[in-house]
Amino acid sequence: MDITIDIEDSAPLFAQLVEQIKEAVLKDKISPGAPLPSIRQLANDLRLNSKTVAKAYRLLERDSVIQTRGYRGTFIHPDAKINCTVDLGEWVIAKLSDAISELRDGGVTDSEIRIAFGNLMNKRTI
Repeated sequence: MDITIDIEDSAPLFAQLVEQIKEAVLKDKISPGAPLPSIRQLANDLRLNSKTVAKAYRLLERDSVIQTRGYRGTFIHPDAKINCTVDLGEWVIAKLSDAISELRDGGVTDSEIRIAFGNLMNKRTI
């Protein structure tokens, strides 16, 4: 699996890494159960900060594309190919769009929606 990070690209470095690993899984360039380099090793190989690689790995693990097995390492998840097709960003937008439409239909202003959303994101109650 070849990974190329383009520092001139507008996409964040961690997002480039996530997309390239997902693409490799979808194109069968890497199969379920295959080991991935450690965070430190991949960061060194790509000349990236280890926190950047760690963030990419966390997102891939959240999406069940990879799985970490403690000290044994990180591996491609058995269901990675199916899980690569799920886009949580699109799902969030769809859910929020539905909620906003329902609130607007109920007469709530955009300003009230923003304030309530900000309060909830900051874990404050209205």
